[in-house]
Amino acid sequence: MKPKSTRCFWTTQVYTLEEESGPAPVCCLEIERGIEGKFFIIATTQKRLFQFVGKVPEGTEQQGFSSIFALHADHLPSFREFPASFGFSEIAFYTPKLRSNPRSFAWMMGNGVLYGTLDYSRPDSILSDERVWVYPSDIDITVNKPISIVLTQFHFLLLLPDRVKAVCTLNGQVVFQDIFLEKFGLLTRMIKDPTVQQIWIHTEKVVFRYHVQRESRDVWKMYMNMNKFDLAKEYCKDRPECLDIVLAKEAEHCFQNKRYLDSAKCYALTQNYFEEIALKFIEAKQEEALMEFLIKKLSNLKPSEKTQTTLLTTWLTELYLNWLGVLEGDPSQRNLYLDTREKFRTFLSSPKNKDCLYNNRASIYELLASHGDTEHMVYFAVIMQDYERVVAHHCQHDEYDEALNVLSRHRDEKLFYKFSPVLIQHIPKKVVDAWISMGSRLDARNLIPALVNYSQSASTQQINEAIRYMEFCVYQLEETQQAIHNYLLSLYALCRPDSLLSYLEQAGTNPNRIHYDLKYALRLCAEHGHHHACVHIYKVMELYEEAVDLALQVDVDLAKSCADLPEDDEELRKKLWLKIARHVVQEEKDVKKAMACLSSCALLKIEDVLPFFPDFVTIDHFKEAICNSLEDYNKHIEELKREMEEATQSAKRIREDIQEMRNKYGSVEPQEKCAACDFPLLNRPFYLFLCGHMFHYDCLLQAVFPNLPAYKQAKLEDLQKKLAATSQPSKSHHRPKDTDTISLGKGQQSREQIKADIDDIVAAECVYCGELMIRSIDKPFIDPQKYEEEMQSWL
Repeated sequence: MKPKSTRCFWTTQVYTLEEESGPAPVCCLEIERGIEGKFFIIATTQKRLFQFVGKVPEGTEQQGFSSIFALHADHLPSFREFPASFGFSEIAFYTPKLRSNPRSFAWMMGNGVLYGTLDYSRPDSILSDERVWVYPSDIDITVNKPISIVLTQFHFLLLLPDRVKAVCTLNGQVVFQDIFLEKFGLLTRMIKDPTVQQIWIHTEKVVFRYHVQRESRDVWKMYMNMNKFDLAKEYCKDRPECLDIVLAKEAEHCFQNKRYLDSAKCYALTQNYFEEIALKFIEAKQEEALMEFLIKKLSNLKPSEKTQTTLLTTWLTELYLNWLGVLEGDPSQRNLYLDTREKFRTFLSSPKNKDCLYNNRASIYELLASHGDTEHMVYFAVIMQDYERVVAHHCQHDEYDEALNVLSRHRDEKLFYKFSPVLIQHIPKKVVDAWISMGSRLDARNLIPALVNYSQSASTQQINEAIRYMEFCVYQLEETQQAIHNYLLSLYALCRPDSLLSYLEQAGTNPNRIHYDLKYALRLCAEHGHHHACVHIYKVMELYEEAVDLALQVDVDLAKSCADLPEDDEELRKKLWLKIARHVVQEEKDVKKAMACLSSCALLKIEDVLPFFPDFVTIDHFKEAICNSLEDYNKHIEELKREMEEATQSAKRIREDIQEMRNKYGSVEPQEKCAACDFPLLNRPFYLFLCGHMFHYDCLLQAVFPNLPAYKQAKLEDLQKKLAATSQPSKSHHRPKDTDTISLGKGQQSREQIKADIDDIVAAECVYCGELMIRSIDKPFIDPQKYEEEMQSWL
């Protein structure tokens, strides 16, 4: 057998820990790595706790931490020392997660337990927030000194020979104690498993395990009693009832320390009585803190708590207005005033408060009015989109441009209708520009009252603005409302006579396409003496006689143009021209012009005009006209003769055609068949048409009857009944003539006449070649009423 190999380890002393009496044994040693590659070494003796801080130079890693200890070769490192000692010491650390740096430490030594946190950002010492918790009064280090210590997040556990005590690191109070029976033996060691955070205790006989649960459940109380409210709230944030207690305590603490704003913020989050808290701030005369409390309380209300929301909103508005009123009168508080005003406006414009403010806007307006704060009244009205109040405010203060700007910006038609009568009195051009920019969104009919009031008291230049808008409506928007056209017509008649006739002519002469009231326009033009316009309107109304009568007072040529308008009524045209001729002869006494009328109208003859002339007129003026008239008569007589000869020849040809038709006949072969039923034709009475089609009487009747008009169907049925009611003729095919012509009684038709009437209806034309076939081209092949039945028969 080969001997086992052995290893040799060489050790080198790098540092000696010393106390007052000289070198001391090391009780505990802990090494931690901080930031930037810095190492922290903690070593303890019976009375002292040493700290070594430094970096390990590159290339000397094999030498361990000797370089760090070498830094303190000439002087002692930083240490903590306590006078008492019970022969040893032990240090414990709390690490929240595995493989993370410890957060706190607890050093068990003769005077008690030194507890603190570890701050790795400090350059020379990582120990921070240190304090010493003395041992409980029932521990006598001379008799039953602690054996071991374990540190958790908020407690350290002391192991004694017969028991375990848990002490809170926040207040030093014993919160847990577990006494062991003698049968288990004396406790010897306690250690914590960093992986599963379990604590193990053993004696010489048994092993005990402790598991820490809900360690932080009562920590909030301790932090609260220590006035560390942020930490207290952190550890009870999932327990509303505890959080409320902490907030109330913090609020009271801030109030006592005159930190009223902070107190108000905390009180707003509590469930304490609202009235008590509000009275508390009122008694302390802290309106700013009260406002802060109300704002926070308002922000925490639910949407369903409408009554509370209304109360707080109204109260806050009153407080803001009071506070602004106080600050406004103090020039030294100008900055605070501006800041408060901005807060108030933010409060008014808050989306969360919008519904409440809107529902109670009447109360808010009253508050603003009672304080005389017109600036914020306008601001609030804008927020509430109550632009009517904004515009009314500007109008009351003669700020017409601002009022028009509000109207133009928000483009509310109803507000335009309401305030236009006021605005147009002061800024007409700008108002009309705003109307035009609104385009078709405005109904011009609703603006006419404003224009009427304005035009009645304004000058011609101002009326032009009204005309400008009406022209925009008519020519740009193509308005067809009669009221608009009537008003524009009245403005033209009043101020622009030249534009009046142009407008009437542009409107046309078709009464169905004219948008103004003809009667109103006629009366208006007559009142203002616009005769040309009246003549035009008479022409549109087709009152040609009135048009000619009025035109003769203005211009004969205008009357002539009116006389030619009734093109379809020659009698009326002749009458109108006679009026013109009479006027020319009797009023103007101008014979040459009267003769010119004859040449202008072909309907007038010299004999029509002669009665208008005086008895003593020289015939030389009419010589040419009389000769022309006689020539016309001769031509007319010759034309009548020619027409008579043509009529005689046409009558002769018609008589010849009739005689030829009487002698016309057709032949039927024995094998001919009916075009409808395809049976032999000669078996039954039949019809032969010039086109060559042949039908049995009954087949033709069956084909023609459905296509006849209702009144002809009724007449045909009536004739058939009358024919059946007559005496039956002989069965022989050749009946005596007198048989068919027997009279059926006084006032009744003969049998022959009835048959002739039936033939006129049934055989008026060929059913295949006549108009009946053409009219049936759009008739369905299947009767719509029988379509379903026909479709089912095909299945």
